[in-house]
Amino acid sequence: MTTKVAILGGGGMATACASLLTENPETSVSMWVRKPEIADDINTHRENRRLLPGVKLAETVYVTSDVDAAVADADYLVIAIPTEFVRQALTSLKSHLTGESPVISVVKGIEKDTFYRPSEIINDVLGPRPVVALGGPSHAEEIARRLPASVVAASGDIELARATQELFSTDRFRVYTNIDIVGVELAGALKNVIAIAAGICDGGKYGDNAKSAIMTRGLVEMNRFGSSFGAEPATFSGLAGVGDLITTCMSPFGRNRKVGERLGQGETLQQILSSMEAVAEGVNTTRSVYNLADEKGLEMPITTEIYRVLFEGKSPEDATQTLMTRPPREE
Repeated sequence: MTTKVAILGGGGMATACASLLTENPETSVSMWVRKPEIADDINTHRENRRLLPGVKLAETVYVTSDVDAAVADADYLVIAIPTEFVRQALTSLKSHLTGESPVISVVKGIEKDTFYRPSEIINDVLGPRPVVALGGPSHAEEIARRLPASVVAASGDIELARATQELFSTDRFRVYTNIDIVGVELAGALKNVIAIAAGICDGGKYGDNAKSAIMTRGLVEMNRFGSSFGAEPATFSGLAGVGDLITTCMSPFGRNRKVGERLGQGETLQQILSSMEAVAEGVNTTRSVYNLADEKGLEMPITTEIYRVLFEGKSPEDATQTLMTRPPREE
C-alpha cells in the first residue's frame, strides 16, 4: 500500500526530505512551493537550483504551487518552512488542510512574538493534531547526497514517532525515537544561537580552544533553558542536542555559524542578512531565548552576549571580553 507524504516548503530541507522519502518505492511524495515560478523551475530542471544545486529530484516527486493538489489524500504532512513564516503560511493554507493527517515538523526555531515551539504554532493554527519533531545533525546538503546521518523523531505519541522512523529510515539515514518533543524542539532552536557564537570564534580567529569552550558552555545553557521548560536533560546529550550542536557549529553549510563568522570579521548584521538566500533561524531565536531567559531569571551568559551583539551593537570583541572576565566559579 502506498503512503502519500505532502511536503510544505520549497527550501533546501524540503527538497532533501523529498529526495530521502522517494528512496522507498512505496512512498508517494508531493511538494508544495509557494511561488509558481519556483515550482516550475524545479519541475523543469528536477533540481532546486537556488537552495540545493546539483541534487537531482526523482521524476516521481510532484512539485506544485497548487496546495490542494499537493495535499490531496496525504497520509502525512511534512512542514519544512522557516519558523518566522510558519504561522503566516499555515494560516493561508488552513482551509486547504482540513484532514487529520499527522504532521512531521523539521522546523528549528522559536516564534518571535509568542515564543511558541514549532509544534505549538502548528497546533495553534491548525487545531489539535498529532505532531512529531524530526531533529538532529541533518544538513540538507549532505542528506540529499546520501551521506550517512542519524536523527531522532520525537512525539508524545510514541506510535507516531515510530511510524516516522519507518517512513524516513534508509540504509544511509538512521532514525531513533523518543517522547521528548519539548527537548528536541528546544535543542533544535538553541543550538543555532550557540552556532552564531561559534562563528564569531571563527571570524575573529580565536582558535580551537575558544570554540570548544563556547560549544561546551553553550550546551550547558541549552540544557539549563530546556530543563526549565520541562525537557529531559538526557535529550541534550543526544542527537538533537550535542549532535546537532557539533554539526551546526563546525559545518561550512551552517547558516548561523556563517552569520557569526561574518560578524567576527567586522560585517554588520544588516549587511549579512541582506546578502543571504536562506534564513538564519538563530537571529530571531536569540531574541526569543534572551527574553524568555530574562523572564525566568535564567543565567545565559553566551546567549546574552550574542543578543547584545545582534541587537544592541556590541562588538564581538567586547562580548568575548565580557565572557572571559566573568567572576570565577565552579564548573
